[in-house]
Amino acid sequence: MTIAPGGTGRLTSPISAAAREILFDRDTAPTPDPVAAELGLISQVDRAHVVMLAERGIVEPGPAAELLRGIETLRAQRFAPLHDVPAPRGRYLAYESHLIDTLGAEVGGVLHSGRSRNDLNATVVRLRLRAPHERLLAECDALGHALLARARRWAEVTMPAYTHHQPAVPITYGHYLAGVASALVRDVDGVWQAGAELDQNPLGAGAVGGTSLPVDQRRTTALLGFAAPLANSLHAVASRDLVLRQLSAATVLGVLLCRVSHDFQAWTSAEAGLLRLADDVVGSSSMMPQKRNPFLLEHVQGRALAPLGAFTASAGAMATARFTNAIAVGTEAVAPAWSALEAATDAVVLLRLVVEGAEPVPERMYERAVDGQTAATHLAERLVDAGVPFRQAHHDVGAIAKEALASGLALHEVARVRLAGQPPHVLAALDPAEVAQHASHGGGPARESVLAAVTEAETAFARIRAAADERRWRWSQAEIGLDDAVRTLIR
Repeated sequence: MTIAPGGTGRLTSPISAAAREILFDRDTAPTPDPVAAELGLISQVDRAHVVMLAERGIVEPGPAAELLRGIETLRAQRFAPLHDVPAPRGRYLAYESHLIDTLGAEVGGVLHSGRSRNDLNATVVRLRLRAPHERLLAECDALGHALLARARRWAEVTMPAYTHHQPAVPITYGHYLAGVASALVRDVDGVWQAGAELDQNPLGAGAVGGTSLPVDQRRTTALLGFAAPLANSLHAVASRDLVLRQLSAATVLGVLLCRVSHDFQAWTSAEAGLLRLADDVVGSSSMMPQKRNPFLLEHVQGRALAPLGAFTASAGAMATARFTNAIAVGTEAVAPAWSALEAATDAVVLLRLVVEGAEPVPERMYERAVDGQTAATHLAERLVDAGVPFRQAHHDVGAIAKEALASGLALHEVARVRLAGQPPHVLAALDPAEVAQHASHGGGPARESVLAAVTEAETAFARIRAAADERRWRWSQAEIGLDDAVRTLIR
């Protein structure tokens, strides 16, 4: 007997590579070097700061060039000389001490001119947030693309909409996906807006009261790719509100991801059978060979609200501090953000994989729309159109629905008998598929309405994507400009 690689009997393929990387491979991946990661960002700020100090005449060009050479050497070595150096007061001071020891006080000692660890740390937090913020936006954009492509494809696959876990009215699977995409647009826009503060530069604020040295905040703003300097030094070092806003926006997004994953869990159950998932997004049981478990959805639910816990921890830490620079704010409150934003992004990726691997079962969806009497509301509206007051129509159709259930007949069969005297158009369209396509008003599931919602969402995603691309281009150009400025001074 041959077992397919990664298969488990009933399943013919292993879990998708993207899901495997998130769920399993990350535990075995090499641990990132924390020294290089932290000092890499700090030294990037240092490069911009030293260039500015030299251009402003605060530091002479010669010592500035020598200091930059020392920093560049450490960067090329990935800060290897500092890996085993004790850092009881933090890595920055150990790094600065190394520069002073190797270059001399007249060179290494000028690095901190017009600056504090307070504004340095505030700047580094913004630089560090760029990557997780960008990754979350990019993965949300990919999820949006998956939803919208399938909304177009399945705009005429009839299914019930559910309220209180019961069939309600006929919609289409495409209508559902377009609705999720529309909600996702709102949440992605929230993530984007929460990132606006990433473009504000706190460097130059000093410990809390600025500096009397003539530093040029606009120059460091340009060299580091920010859009503008922060105008108030107290706010610059006292606030890490951008972390709270990032976590808040990610929490709102996570609520949507959880709600959608609950729908998919219900619809993929054997009892419902509305959706069929591909083998590479399900798992089997180690004991029960017949199982096809949509376990990625449980990971979505487990990870999507990690930002909520992080927000609570961060807000609690910030609320303990006065409005000035504080370790509780700048260090403790920021610490939960990194793993929480990664978890939220993972949840987006996992849900996208499920959406891409889900195929509707049209015959089962249609059957549930019929058996659930989802055309009842449309029938009542047809009676209203024929001149019957809505509450009376509601009562009459309710009685018809009850009789149909008791007799085992379809809703339309009983309706044709009980409403025989009504105009023909009242009974002309009681097929759920026709009902769905008649509901073109109020953003209903009619094909043209679904496609209009899809187009609107595509436009919104494209707007956010273009803005993110423009900002990313500014960041990359600033990095090139900083490299050029450093090389010019070092020559």
